[in-house]
Amino acid sequence: MKLIPTRFLAATACLALAACAQPATPRDTGLPTGASALSEHDGVFNGVPVSYSALVETTLLPGADGEIAGRMVTTTYLADGDHPETRPVLFLFNGGPGASTTPLHFGAFGPQRRFGEGDEAVLAPNPDSLLDVADLVFIDPVGTGYSVPESEADGAQFWSPNGDAVSVAAVIESWLKRHDREASPRYLLGQSYGTVRAGEITRVAPDLHFDGILLFALVADMREGDLSYAVRFPTMAATAWYHGRIDQTGRTAEDVFEGAVEFVETRYWPALNEGEALSDADIQALAEEMSAWIGLPADCIASLDLRLSNRDFMLHLLEDEGVRTGQLDTRATRSLDAPEQRPPYDDPGLSYHPDSVDTSGLESAHGFDPAVHASIVEAYFQDWLGFEPATPYRALNLDVNRAWDWGPDGFTGFGGTNAFYAEAMDADPDLRLFWAAGYYDLSTPAYAGRHGLVQAGVPADRLTAAYFPAGHSVFVGEANRALLGEAVREFLVLDGD
Repeated sequence: MKLIPTRFLAATACLALAACAQPATPRDTGLPTGASALSEHDGVFNGVPVSYSALVETTLLPGADGEIAGRMVTTTYLADGDHPETRPVLFLFNGGPGASTTPLHFGAFGPQRRFGEGDEAVLAPNPDSLLDVADLVFIDPVGTGYSVPESEADGAQFWSPNGDAVSVAAVIESWLKRHDREASPRYLLGQSYGTVRAGEITRVAPDLHFDGILLFALVADMREGDLSYAVRFPTMAATAWYHGRIDQTGRTAEDVFEGAVEFVETRYWPALNEGEALSDADIQALAEEMSAWIGLPADCIASLDLRLSNRDFMLHLLEDEGVRTGQLDTRATRSLDAPEQRPPYDDPGLSYHPDSVDTSGLESAHGFDPAVHASIVEAYFQDWLGFEPATPYRALNLDVNRAWDWGPDGFTGFGGTNAFYAEAMDADPDLRLFWAAGYYDLSTPAYAGRHGLVQAGVPADRLTAAYFPAGHSVFVGEANRALLGEAVREFLVLDGD
């Protein structure tokens, strides 16, 4: 079944009408644009009926010679209304590097949600979309989604922390100018590596002056030796609780997580700092305490010198059952003797969904014909939004990840940008931060994010922290998505109340 567009408008006609309405002295509309498509829709979000426009736009990015070097595609949802000066605009992107905005777009806040995988995938209205309180701009950085470099050689301009941030910031600034929204409240939302990108944007484009920045699965700096073992420990404890490998009686995941944080700060981290001064007896005693928190045998912990990597924990926690846990979501499991897969596809947490949804019962669900489109996402853009791309949609582009230029020191681990948030908040006393973390995310552990923000000096009175019984994608799960939407709405409308 194909998607049927609603009230589709030819973008060229709409743009022509807009041109007719321009004043005698044209205002600065930012960077030039390429292929675009405009359509009109209706939905009900958070119980509020909303009529909105969907605009897929291609922003043309110049190279050093002034010629086009890249094309960045954004998908904008604009609610009908006459108050753009008070209506918030939320710019969203995912991580990777090399990941499109697909999870946030079709799993969290877009007007349509994806259910199922592959040929069985369908789209259905998303009641948790934020369109009732904010206009949404989903950004696919160059190399992801439909965004592409003009040539293979041009990719280098965009595939580094600095080049990536500069290009995304330029597209945001251009969008604000083109749509006459420079007076609107503006917010930035990044997930995973997107939190690094958001920090970089505050550094390379301080004049953008965001009202708030939202960080999902914050990437903290975990390169400081023993610190990396300490900050992941509470997540291991919550995971052991979830899988029943430690006592669950009268305790929630939150109770275990916070108790493990206290253990880390009072016992584990101080012990690691003692280094070789720890006696064998001290090591064994601490290993037994750790075992009570994370479920691994004390002898195993002691043999690892009290320092467990993610892999140590994932492979051994449920080893007696013949399975390993995920990393992006430690609730997920996979057989230890399953066929090898190329990372990150070997991680059972990559596409973990705890809820079983009967897609046949979804109201207004739309499928697609695999003979016509490669995915439900491509069907949506082409049949529903009327956008005709020149290339396939890249949800995850590992070529970009491999080509990423980390600088002269090479890849030394994510993080190091938390200080940029503190600096931006120091420069702007009205800037606020929202941080969402999952108890079962071993890729970007919640305590690592907490520790990083505190150490960076982020003002506690302007930080909203939200924890969820979730993995890397805190919006996965019906209950989590509803709670997250409620928390984000409160953060977005705070200035307007």
